[in-house]
Amino acid sequence: MLKAYQYRLYPTKAQASSLRKTLDICRKVYNNTLALRRDAWEYDQRTASLFETNRELTVWKKEYPYLNEVHSQVLQNVQVRVDLAFKAYFRRVCEGADELGYPRFKGKGRYDSLTYPQAYAPGHKVDIQNQMVTLPKIGKIKGVFHRPVEGDIKTITVRRSSTGKWYLSVAVERPAVIREHPGEEITGIDLGLSSFATLSNGEHIANPRFFRTEEQELARVQRKRDAIPKCSKARIRASEVVARVHERIRNKRSNFIHQTSRQLVDRFKLIAFEDLNIKKMLESDEPERTRKEKRALKRSISDVAWGQMVRAAQNKAVDAGSSVVLINPCNTSQICSRCGKLVYKELKDRVHLCPFCGLSMDRDLNAAINILRLGTQSLSARRIRSPVL
Repeated sequence: MLKAYQYRLYPTKAQASSLRKTLDICRKVYNNTLALRRDAWEYDQRTASLFETNRELTVWKKEYPYLNEVHSQVLQNVQVRVDLAFKAYFRRVCEGADELGYPRFKGKGRYDSLTYPQAYAPGHKVDIQNQMVTLPKIGKIKGVFHRPVEGDIKTITVRRSSTGKWYLSVAVERPAVIREHPGEEITGIDLGLSSFATLSNGEHIANPRFFRTEEQELARVQRKRDAIPKCSKARIRASEVVARVHERIRNKRSNFIHQTSRQLVDRFKLIAFEDLNIKKMLESDEPERTRKEKRALKRSISDVAWGQMVRAAQNKAVDAGSSVVLINPCNTSQICSRCGKLVYKELKDRVHLCPFCGLSMDRDLNAAINILRLGTQSLSARRIRSPVL
């Protein structure tokens, strides 16, 4: 199985300058590779393959000696990214997607990461004991390695954040270990806006609303930035302040998601979520809502990060020995959890009141119970279909 570790790096001024120069060289190679593939189709009606761009890279190195300042495999990885971008574009064309997303050229400062695809080769070393990482043609960079790297290192990626911070991502491969969860508790979870999550046992996890709490501060720094003339140094500094506010919101949300998902997978043996199509929810256009209400709803859905929560629980469940099941969200809040009859409710109706069996409870709790029932049924059906060894 593959696993990734992320660490904070603290390069010196000279190392940071070298990293920025490396990123700019990678950006130029990206743009040249993109132009090569575009021109090959426009003028010759043919597709330039990844191998052809790799051969062309050796020619560029002779014409532009500064390309030799960057590790050869880092430049090759840049061309792999271009190839993946075109493959994704052609896939969207075949699928008939509304937005095709043709690969675009990278402007200055728009290329933020470099990858060493063979980090196990000589010249790459993650030294946990001395809090160092050695990168070819960069040198030894200090970092905070808060946990050990377990497994065989495959790739190393250095990334620059929007606020100028540097991070190291280490992808490792290690044997898959099947663990048994020590507990027997199971739960269904209904993700919402009034409460971040409602568990089938009646517990509620409050919605922290990180964006809403920082919304006024964000609006203040954005107004201050917009009042400054464009392309000025003061405008650049003001944009960095805006980026720091966004980063603070993102870090708070990520920390909350990781801590909450860890608590859930350590406690419950089975966790059932709805398989929500969040992108479709953000694109929905309800005629009864005003434009201001639609914008506020989209911000709230983006702020609550349901998809990030489900993905974090799925990833952590592998090590915890628990199972995460995704079920069809159709009518989970409309079906009565006691008698199974459909009780239609509008979004503003927050109480489930069944006219057939008289059940009265919170709408989200009723949905969580239905999610747990469907999740256990899905898991049981999956086990029946699996072959007996």
